[in-house]
Amino acid sequence: MAKSKKSVNLVQAPLRRLAPIFILPTFFAFVIGFVWPFIQGIYLSFCNFNTPKDAKWVGLSNYMKVFQDAGFLNAFKNTAAFAVVSIILINVLAFIIAYALTQKIRGANLFRTVFFMPNLIGGVVLGYIWSMIFDGILKNYGTYLTANGTYGFWGLVILVAWQQIGYMMIIYIAGLQALSEDMLEAARIDGANGRQTLFQVIIPNVMPSITTCTFLTLTNSFKMFDQNMALTNGLPSVIQDGAKINVTELLALNIYSTYNINKNYHGVAQAKAVIFFILVAVMAIAQQALTRRKEVEQ
Repeated sequence: MAKSKKSVNLVQAPLRRLAPIFILPTFFAFVIGFVWPFIQGIYLSFCNFNTPKDAKWVGLSNYMKVFQDAGFLNAFKNTAAFAVVSIILINVLAFIIAYALTQKIRGANLFRTVFFMPNLIGGVVLGYIWSMIFDGILKNYGTYLTANGTYGFWGLVILVAWQQIGYMMIIYIAGLQALSEDMLEAARIDGANGRQTLFQVIIPNVMPSITTCTFLTLTNSFKMFDQNMALTNGLPSVIQDGAKINVTELLALNIYSTYNINKNYHGVAQAKAVIFFILVAVMAIAQQALTRRKEVEQ
């Protein structure tokens, strides 16, 4: 036993000694590529600037402009509504498909591949493809996708659901296949019907998969940019209280649009980005805490 421990120590000692050689390059890359830009971004949110070198401190004025921006508030409402609908729709459909494809049906592997394939298509390409599809359908009714905010919103929901359901399905399949056959057999012996087994045995025991999929759909919904830009670009636009508002614009696209207005709005766009980061981080942490608590209870 002592000899075995000595052998392990002889192996671990050089690894510990050489660990900094492998860790430091990655650490410096992380600091340069993420930590420093993040800190600089927070600083620039309190400045007016065209480039970081000519930044001038203006205090909280950028943040005050953000909360006075009707377009940003509208984008926040759109993003919140979009996130709620997407989370429910994507996860429910992904779980139903995953559950069906784990019932030993013929061609299950082929169906898994087909459902996953949309996730491989880039967001911009997907946006333009679905834009043509929707406009081709709506043309028969004398309208088009960006003529109505409702069309644009639900068009974006359909696009994102079509793209992401297959990815979430794979995660749910992994969770369902990890279930113990003995546990399911015990439920059948105890007289549980299909519905009782699903809601009282299966779903509680795939909570780790539900936690992961809910986290991914939540963050993806709030970070949505390329599909939003390609499908509707925020259109249609309306004038509200003297300000132009893009009806189907989500938060990420609103930040991008604000930055491109003119150089006097770069600081405002950066302040929006900081608020956006805090918002997504808080919601993601809260969601993780809530769903993981249910895992512990189970």
